Amino acid sequence: MKTIRLILGDQLNYNHSWFKQKNNDVTYFIIELKQESEYVTHHIQKIIGFFASMLNFVHYLKKNGHNVIYIQINDAENKSTLEENLKYQIQKHKFEKFEYLLPDEYRLDQQLKYISSSINILSQAVDTEHFFTDRNELNDFFKGKKTYLLENFYRHLRKKHRVLMQGNEPLGNQWNFDSSNRNAYKGKDVIPEPLLFNHDYSSIFDEIKKSGIKFIGEANEKNFSWPTNRKQSLQLMHYFNEHLLPMFGKYQDAMHTEYWSLFHSRLSFSMNIKMISPKEVIESAILEWEKRIDEIGIEQIEGYVRQILGWREYMRGIYWAKMPDYATLNYFQNNSKLPQWFWTGETKMNCQKHAIKQSLEHAYAHHIQRLMVTGNFALLAGIHPDEVDKWYLGIYMDAIEWVEITNTRGMSQFADGGIVGSKPYISSANYIDKMSNYCKNCYYDKTSKTGDKACPFNSLYWLFYETHRDKLSRNPRIGMMYKVLDKFSSNDKEVIFNKALFYINKIESL
Repeated sequence: MKTIRLILGDQLNYNHSWFKQKNNDVTYFIIELKQESEYVTHHIQKIIGFFASMLNFVHYLKKNGHNVIYIQINDAENKSTLEENLKYQIQKHKFEKFEYLLPDEYRLDQQLKYISSSINILSQAVDTEHFFTDRNELNDFFKGKKTYLLENFYRHLRKKHRVLMQGNEPLGNQWNFDSSNRNAYKGKDVIPEPLLFNHDYSSIFDEIKKSGIKFIGEANEKNFSWPTNRKQSLQLMHYFNEHLLPMFGKYQDAMHTEYWSLFHSRLSFSMNIKMISPKEVIESAILEWEKRIDEIGIEQIEGYVRQILGWREYMRGIYWAKMPDYATLNYFQNNSKLPQWFWTGETKMNCQKHAIKQSLEHAYAHHIQRLMVTGNFALLAGIHPDEVDKWYLGIYMDAIEWVEITNTRGMSQFADGGIVGSKPYISSANYIDKMSNYCKNCYYDKTSKTGDKACPFNSLYWLFYETHRDKLSRNPRIGMMYKVLDKFSSNDKEVIFNKALFYINKIESL
C-alpha cells in the first residue's frame, strides 16, 4: 500500500524501527513549516538547529535508500499549514495511507488527529520509541492520588528499568543525593572547555531571513556550535561522560560569569529532537561511572540520572496528564508584562544581565539560571505566566512545549498551584549570591532591602509573601518565612513593601 509517513522536526530518531528496512511503497515526508517557526518568536539558533538537523536526517534517510519528500521553507510547493501540505502531497502522489509518529505537543496531537479524520485514506499513529514511559504512565501511576510527587515516580522508574539498583535497593543505599548537588563554583576544580562544533550554516540563515520568519538572539551562523546529527550528538555525549561527569553533580546548581556551560552536558537539544535517546545517554554515563568508580562519586551519576530518568519523564507525564487546561493556569492571577530588557539583557541587575545575554548569545542557560534567576524575578514581579511561557519557549534551544511549559508554568512560576512543586521557588539576593558570583560587581547592593541601590530581589521577595499570604501561609514548607516576616515592625514592612512597589512601577529601568 502506497504510504506517506510524516516526520516532524523533533522526531529525528535515527534508530526508529521504521528505518530498519527499505520499503519502496513508503515515502517519508519532512517539511520546514512557518507554522512551527512562528507560533512563538524563536531564537535564531533554535530555528537553524532544527532546519540543519532535519536536512542532515534527510541525507541519512536517502543514503540508506529510503524515499523522501523534503520541503524547505521557501520552496514553491510549501503551503502555509501542515494540513495543506499533507493534503497536497497525498493528492499529488496518490498515497493510500497516512502514518505519523505521535507528536509530543498537545497542539500538534490535536491537529494530526483532525487531519487524519479529514482525509479519505487510512491513517495510523505510531510511537516515537524514544521515552522510558508512555504518555499515560504517570497519570496511571498516581491514579486516585491528590499529589504527584516526583520522588515516588522516580523510584518507580529506577526499579522498573533497573537503573542504579542492587536488587530492590538503590546503589549507595539512598535514592537521592540532591543534598550533595548544591555547591557553588569557587574556582578550585578545573572546568574543561565545552565541546563546540563548527558549522557554517550561512545558507540556512539566508533562507530563514528570506522567508520573513521573525526571530531573536544571535545566529553565529558561520560558526554554529550545536550538534545537528546523531554522530555529533554521540560525540557530545561521550565528551560529557569523559570530562564533565566527574564534577557534574557537585556543581549542577552553580552559576558563574566566566563559564556559560560549566559541567553541564548540553545534550537536551539532541535528546529533545530525538537524535539520541535518554536510555543510551543514561547507560553510557553509568558505564563510564562503573569504569571510574574510584574517581566519580555516586552523587555525580545519580544527580545526572535524576534529571533525565526522573525529571524529564516526570515533566512529560505531567504534561499529558494535565493538558490542555495546564496552559491556562494562573494560581496567583499575575498579569504584568515582561520588561523589554528580557529581550536585550540591558539591565543593571547583574544576575539578569548575565543570564539573559548568555541566553541570547548561546540559546542556552542551565536549569538554575532559568529557575532561580530569570524565573525567580518573573514570579516576584508578578509577570503573567503566558508571557513567561512564550519567552522560555522561544529563547532556548531545547525548549519544546511538553518540557518547557511544565517547568515554566509549574516549577518556576507556581502557576499550577502546586501540581509540580510543593512550594514557590523564589529567593532573595542571598541564594543567588550563594550559588554564583553575579552579585560581586552588581550595581545593586545584595545586602539591602531598602535604599537607592537595594537589590530588587530583597524587597520583592517579602512583598510576594505578603501579597499571597492567603494562599501560602499554611504551606508547611514556607511557614517559617511568615514567622520571620511577622517579626518585622509595621514601619519596616511599609518601607520594604513601598520599595518593592517602586521597583515594579519602574521595572523597565531596573
